[in-house]
Amino acid sequence: MKKLEEYVRSIKDFPKEGIIFRDVTSVLQDADGLHLAIDEMQNKIKDIDFDVVVGPESRGFIFGVPIAYNLYKPFIPVRKKGKLPCETISEEYALEYGTAEIEIHKDAIKPGQKVVIIDDLIATGGTTEAIIKLIERLGGEVVGICFLMELKGLKGREILKGYNVESVIQYEGK
Repeated sequence: MKKLEEYVRSIKDFPKEGIIFRDVTSVLQDADGLHLAIDEMQNKIKDIDFDVVVGPESRGFIFGVPIAYNLYKPFIPVRKKGKLPCETISEEYALEYGTAEIEIHKDAIKPGQKVVIIDDLIATGGTTEAIIKLIERLGGEVVGICFLMELKGLKGREILKGYNVESVIQYEGK
């Protein structure tokens, strides 16, 4: 079997010149790559005591649900504003140009629950920081954060100081 990094397709100059886009779809469309990604992410959190898995729309769902299923934990979705049907709380965060807002159901996290966040990629860390704020406002405790890929050049880990952050693949650039 290949190394996980070999399943990630790198596309130069996308979406603009000078950027190398790390394409997760090439991992997903190969059964060995998908198994390896889930197994390696799950291995990164194996020693963490936690109650629930939280994942943001949409790629956090892809990786978070199988991990929650394998470990017999509930999965809590974080979605874009207006996509959840029950009462929610929301958090706005900065994008490169403008802002975005995410939501979680108000009853999704119980006070004192230990939470692991699963997502495909950490870049600037803004989305994950917003997720942490939502979880903590509901009384949850973030005990681990795991990404498939990390773009170290964007320094997202610095925003998440004080939290247990893991990534399976680390790329030096942006």
